[in-house]
Amino acid sequence: MEPRQEYESADVGRHRGAPSPELGLDPALRARLTALFDDGWAIWDRFDIEVRREHWHPFVPADYALVLDALLPLRAPNIRFLEWGSATGVVSIMADLLGFDATGIEIDAQLVATSRDLATRYESRARFVAGSFVPAGYRWKPPTGDGRLGTIGDGTSAYPALGHPLEDFDIVYAYPWIGEEAMMLDLMRCYGRRGARLLLHENDGVRIYEP
Repeated sequence: MEPRQEYESADVGRHRGAPSPELGLDPALRARLTALFDDGWAIWDRFDIEVRREHWHPFVPADYALVLDALLPLRAPNIRFLEWGSATGVVSIMADLLGFDATGIEIDAQLVATSRDLATRYESRARFVAGSFVPAGYRWKPPTGDGRLGTIGDGTSAYPALGHPLEDFDIVYAYPWIGEEAMMLDLMRCYGRRGARLLLHENDGVRIYEP
Protein backbone atom coordinates (compact mmCIF):
# COMPACT_ATOMS: atom_id res chain seq x y z
CA MET A 1 0.00 0.00 0.00
CA GLU A 2 1.26 3.45 -0.86
CA PRO A 3 1.93 5.86 2.02
CA ARG A 4 -0.95 8.16 2.78
CA GLN A 5 -1.06 11.25 0.59
CA GLU A 6 -2.28 14.73 1.41
CA TYR A 7 -4.53 16.28 -1.23
CA GLU A 8 -4.95 19.96 -2.00
CA SER A 9 -7.89 21.29 -3.97
CA ALA A 10 -8.46 23.67 -6.85
CA ASP A 11 -11.75 24.84 -8.35
CA VAL A 12 -12.64 24.64 -12.03
CA GLY A 13 -14.61 27.61 -13.37
CA ARG A 14 -18.32 27.47 -14.11
CA HIS A 15 -19.56 26.59 -17.58
CA ARG A 16 -22.84 25.07 -18.68
CA GLY A 17 -24.29 23.82 -21.93
CA ALA A 18 -22.77 22.13 -24.97
CA PRO A 19 -19.01 22.08 -25.58
CA SER A 20 -17.87 25.59 -26.38
CA PRO A 21 -16.37 26.27 -29.83
CA GLU A 22 -13.63 28.14 -27.94
CA LEU A 23 -12.27 24.85 -26.59
CA GLY A 24 -10.69 24.15 -29.95
CA LEU A 25 -12.02 20.62 -30.23
CA ASP A 26 -12.06 18.81 -33.54
CA PRO A 27 -15.51 19.56 -35.05
CA ALA A 28 -16.40 15.88 -35.35
CA LEU A 29 -15.49 15.25 -31.70
CA ARG A 30 -17.40 18.32 -30.59
CA ALA A 31 -20.48 17.09 -32.47
CA ARG A 32 -20.23 13.64 -30.84
CA LEU A 33 -19.88 15.18 -27.39
CA THR A 34 -22.83 17.49 -27.97
CA ALA A 35 -24.99 14.53 -28.98
CA LEU A 36 -23.74 12.54 -25.98
CA PHE A 37 -24.63 15.36 -23.59
CA ASP A 38 -28.10 15.64 -25.13
CA ASP A 39 -28.64 11.90 -24.79
CA GLY A 40 -27.39 12.01 -21.21
CA TRP A 41 -29.90 14.68 -20.20
CA ALA A 42 -32.72 12.85 -22.00
CA ILE A 43 -31.90 9.64 -20.12
CA TRP A 44 -31.81 11.59 -16.86
CA ASP A 45 -35.21 13.16 -17.53
CA ARG A 46 -36.74 9.73 -18.08
CA PHE A 47 -35.02 8.31 -15.01
CA ASP A 48 -36.20 11.22 -12.89
CA ILE A 49 -39.82 10.63 -13.97
CA GLU A 50 -39.84 6.84 -13.93
CA VAL A 51 -37.67 6.18 -10.86
CA ARG A 52 -36.88 9.17 -8.67
CA ARG A 53 -40.44 10.48 -8.44
CA GLU A 54 -41.51 7.15 -6.94
CA HIS A 55 -38.42 6.08 -4.99
CA TRP A 56 -35.38 7.98 -3.74
CA HIS A 57 -32.20 7.21 -5.69
CA PRO A 58 -28.69 8.68 -5.19
CA PHE A 59 -28.06 9.16 -8.93
CA VAL A 60 -27.20 12.81 -9.63
CA PRO A 61 -26.26 13.92 -13.16
CA ALA A 62 -23.05 15.84 -13.72
CA ASP A 63 -22.82 19.14 -15.54
CA TYR A 64 -21.13 17.51 -18.51
CA ALA A 65 -19.68 20.71 -19.92
CA LEU A 66 -17.98 21.47 -16.61
CA VAL A 67 -16.51 17.97 -16.45
CA LEU A 68 -15.25 18.43 -20.00
CA ASP A 69 -13.53 21.67 -18.96
CA ALA A 70 -11.86 19.81 -16.09
CA LEU A 71 -10.72 16.85 -18.20
CA LEU A 72 -9.31 18.66 -21.22
CA PRO A 73 -6.16 19.97 -19.48
CA LEU A 74 -5.49 16.49 -18.08
CA ARG A 75 -5.34 14.68 -21.43
CA ALA A 76 -2.12 12.77 -21.98
CA PRO A 77 -1.15 9.38 -23.43
CA ASN A 78 -1.98 6.24 -21.44
CA ILE A 79 -4.00 7.94 -18.69
CA ARG A 80 -6.40 5.64 -16.83
CA PHE A 81 -9.68 7.27 -15.82
CA LEU A 82 -12.12 5.81 -13.27
CA GLU A 83 -15.60 7.07 -12.43
CA TRP A 84 -17.05 6.15 -9.04
CA GLY A 85 -20.82 5.84 -9.35
CA SER A 86 -20.91 6.07 -13.14
CA ALA A 87 -24.73 5.86 -13.43
CA THR A 88 -25.63 6.28 -17.14
CA GLY A 89 -21.96 6.37 -18.16
CA VAL A 90 -21.90 9.76 -19.89
CA VAL A 91 -18.78 11.00 -18.10
CA SER A 92 -16.82 7.79 -18.67
CA ILE A 93 -17.84 7.72 -22.35
CA MET A 94 -16.79 11.37 -22.65
CA ALA A 95 -13.42 10.49 -21.12
CA ASP A 96 -12.99 7.66 -23.62
CA LEU A 97 -13.84 9.93 -26.56
CA LEU A 98 -11.19 12.35 -25.27
CA GLY A 99 -8.57 9.60 -25.34
CA PHE A 100 -8.52 8.36 -21.75
CA ASP A 101 -8.59 4.66 -20.89
CA ALA A 102 -11.98 4.99 -19.20
CA THR A 103 -13.83 2.77 -16.75
CA GLY A 104 -16.96 3.26 -14.64
CA ILE A 105 -18.08 1.49 -11.47
CA GLU A 106 -21.80 1.57 -10.65
CA ILE A 107 -23.63 -0.39 -7.96
CA ASP A 108 -27.02 -0.27 -9.75
CA ALA A 109 -26.93 -3.08 -12.33
CA GLN A 110 -29.75 -1.54 -14.39
CA LEU A 111 -27.75 1.67 -14.78
CA VAL A 112 -24.72 -0.38 -15.79
CA ALA A 113 -26.84 -1.88 -18.58
CA THR A 114 -27.90 1.65 -19.62
CA SER A 115 -24.29 2.84 -19.71
CA ARG A 116 -23.17 -0.14 -21.78
CA ASP A 117 -25.95 0.50 -24.30
CA LEU A 118 -24.95 4.16 -24.52
CA ALA A 119 -21.29 3.21 -25.00
CA THR A 120 -22.25 0.90 -27.86
CA ARG A 121 -24.29 3.69 -29.47
CA TYR A 122 -21.23 5.98 -29.43
CA GLU A 123 -18.76 3.23 -30.40
CA SER A 124 -16.99 3.90 -27.13
CA ARG A 125 -14.49 1.54 -25.53
CA ALA A 126 -15.41 2.72 -22.02
CA ARG A 127 -15.94 -0.27 -19.72
CA PHE A 128 -18.57 -0.51 -16.99
CA VAL A 129 -18.64 -2.89 -14.03
CA ALA A 130 -21.41 -3.47 -11.50
CA GLY A 131 -20.29 -3.33 -7.88
CA SER A 132 -18.90 -1.09 -5.18
CA PHE A 133 -16.04 1.35 -5.72
CA VAL A 134 -14.93 0.73 -2.13
CA PRO A 135 -12.02 -1.75 -1.98
CA ALA A 136 -12.62 -4.89 0.04
CA GLY A 137 -11.42 -4.46 3.61
CA TYR A 138 -11.67 -0.67 3.71
CA ARG A 139 -13.24 0.84 6.83
CA TRP A 140 -14.05 4.53 7.13
CA LYS A 141 -12.84 5.75 10.54
CA PRO A 142 -13.54 9.48 10.79
CA PRO A 143 -12.49 11.55 13.83
CA THR A 144 -16.15 11.81 14.83
CA GLY A 145 -16.39 8.04 15.11
CA ASP A 146 -19.42 7.90 12.77
CA GLY A 147 -18.23 5.58 10.01
CA ARG A 148 -21.48 5.30 8.07
CA LEU A 149 -21.01 5.58 4.31
CA GLY A 150 -24.05 7.76 3.59
CA THR A 151 -25.48 7.11 0.12
CA ILE A 152 -22.62 4.76 -0.80
CA GLY A 153 -24.31 1.38 -1.02
CA ASP A 154 -22.90 -1.90 0.23
CA GLY A 155 -21.86 -4.34 -2.43
CA THR A 156 -19.08 -6.54 -3.73
CA SER A 157 -15.97 -4.56 -4.57
CA ALA A 158 -15.71 -4.10 -8.35
CA TYR A 159 -11.91 -4.00 -8.61
CA PRO A 160 -11.39 -7.78 -9.08
CA ALA A 161 -13.84 -7.67 -12.01
CA LEU A 162 -11.97 -4.69 -13.45
CA GLY A 163 -8.66 -6.49 -13.22
CA HIS A 164 -7.10 -3.34 -11.75
CA PRO A 165 -6.83 -2.08 -8.17
CA LEU A 166 -7.60 1.55 -7.36
CA GLU A 167 -3.89 2.38 -7.35
CA ASP A 168 -3.70 1.68 -11.11
CA PHE A 169 -5.81 4.74 -11.99
CA ASP A 170 -4.47 8.22 -12.70
CA ILE A 171 -7.75 10.16 -12.45
CA VAL A 172 -10.83 9.35 -10.36
CA TYR A 173 -14.11 11.25 -10.75
CA ALA A 174 -16.88 10.97 -8.13
CA TYR A 175 -20.12 12.48 -6.84
CA PRO A 176 -20.07 12.95 -3.06
CA TRP A 177 -23.24 13.78 -1.19
CA ILE A 178 -22.95 16.02 1.87
CA GLY A 179 -20.49 14.49 4.32
CA GLU A 180 -19.01 11.97 1.85
CA GLU A 181 -16.12 14.05 0.52
CA ALA A 182 -13.86 13.30 3.51
CA MET A 183 -14.39 9.56 3.09
CA MET A 184 -13.51 9.73 -0.62
CA LEU A 185 -10.34 11.67 0.15
CA ASP A 186 -9.41 9.09 2.76
CA LEU A 187 -10.05 6.29 0.26
CA MET A 188 -7.62 7.92 -2.17
CA ARG A 189 -5.03 8.44 0.54
CA CYS A 190 -5.24 4.80 1.55
CA TYR A 191 -5.49 3.12 -1.87
CA GLY A 192 -4.85 5.69 -4.58
CA ARG A 193 -1.71 5.91 -6.67
CA ARG A 194 0.82 8.55 -5.69
CA GLY A 195 0.25 11.46 -8.04
CA ALA A 196 -3.34 10.50 -8.91
CA ARG A 197 -5.98 13.23 -9.09
CA LEU A 198 -9.42 13.08 -7.50
CA LEU A 199 -12.14 15.14 -9.22
CA LEU A 200 -15.29 15.70 -7.17
CA HIS A 201 -18.64 16.88 -8.49
CA GLU A 202 -20.04 19.98 -6.80
CA ASN A 203 -23.24 21.92 -7.43
CA ASP A 204 -21.33 24.73 -9.13
CA GLY A 205 -18.44 22.89 -10.70
CA VAL A 206 -15.71 20.34 -10.28
CA ARG A 207 -13.17 20.39 -7.48
CA ILE A 208 -9.79 18.84 -8.26
CA TYR A 209 -7.69 17.36 -5.48
CA GLU A 210 -4.02 16.80 -6.13
CA PRO A 211 -1.27 15.37 -3.91
